Amino acid sequence: MFQLPTVQFTEEQEAFRLEVRNFLQEHVEKGTFTPKCDSWLSGADPAFSKLIGEQGWIGMTWPKKYGGHERSTIDRYILTEEFLAIGAPVAAHWFADRQTGPLLLRYGTEEQKQFFLPKIAKGECYFAIGLSEPNSGSDLASVKTRAEKVEGGWIVNGQKIWTSNAHVCHYMVTLVRTSPFDGKNKHAGLSQLIIDLHAKGVTIAPIKFLTGEHHFNEVFFDDVFVPDNMVVGEIGNGWEQGLAELAFERSGPERILSTFPLLDELIQELKRQGNKEGLKQATKLLSRLWGLRNLSIGVAKLLESGNGQDVAIPASLVKAIGTKFEQSIPEIARLLVTTYPKLDAERILDRYMAQSILHSPGFTIRGGTTEVLLGMVAKGVVAR
Repeated sequence: MFQLPTVQFTEEQEAFRLEVRNFLQEHVEKGTFTPKCDSWLSGADPAFSKLIGEQGWIGMTWPKKYGGHERSTIDRYILTEEFLAIGAPVAAHWFADRQTGPLLLRYGTEEQKQFFLPKIAKGECYFAIGLSEPNSGSDLASVKTRAEKVEGGWIVNGQKIWTSNAHVCHYMVTLVRTSPFDGKNKHAGLSQLIIDLHAKGVTIAPIKFLTGEHHFNEVFFDDVFVPDNMVVGEIGNGWEQGLAELAFERSGPERILSTFPLLDELIQELKRQGNKEGLKQATKLLSRLWGLRNLSIGVAKLLESGNGQDVAIPASLVKAIGTKFEQSIPEIARLLVTTYPKLDAERILDRYMAQSILHSPGFTIRGGTTEVLLGMVAKGVVAR
């Protein structure tokens, strides 16, 4: 079994939470952004990301010499919670802050750190993550996108799918096969390359939501040249590096708070109606959320400790259970109150319902399917 640490927020951290909350509320009142559900993936606003960068709230845990502020992982967790709770449009810089920065800090060259990290911290450089491929299902190791060695770099050919926000990003950390499959170990021969999404031979095609909007994309590579200095870590070590990256992707508060704005507005509506029975049902949702939150914060604390402890199982558990929780909120909300879901509805509750209903089918795709994650948890528990 695994044990996760408990976290008590300090007075300074609670003061920071109020600082962030007041900042966000001020900008809502100014009309800087309109809150929405699932804002961390569907709310790309480069102007807002730059504003956040000016606050020192991107890459805030990174070393100061790379544009960071050397704050704690728990400080970043508090910041992330407040962004998600209000539904702020943080999608543009999200992956670069959450995954690419930590990946480069651990495996990147000094040249890569100095070039990319300060730009990311300013909210001026965005990264997509190139993992899934057509016809691969959840078998990530079966990637067929290949990179062939040439003088000075690599030539990449292939295709990625479900690539979030590639259409607004500058670069993509891409898992590719640099050595042929030997018929035994599919995890061998995989590497990570940083691909310029505006390079010759890169084509990005949208995969639209039921709403008509899109953040998922297909990305095609047709003889794309990637210089040697854009290799992340070691050639052939892509699988291990990718797994380390996924721990950051699967365990954060975004896996439990995508539809929180709807839950919050639901509770406010039930209070306005004086619906005590409905509030009892909503309280059960809050109890589930509190348990998931403690699990998620525990993983964040382990990641901060950097003691090499494997967090793949609890991180997968956060994502798998969190997905079900996020999807349950609109299902329960429609049973407790009368709503007329419409994306341009005047009533906030109706807008949030429409956003949650239309976005929630994608929750089980991004970050790994529920079935695969629960399989990982089961295998991990048995192995222990």
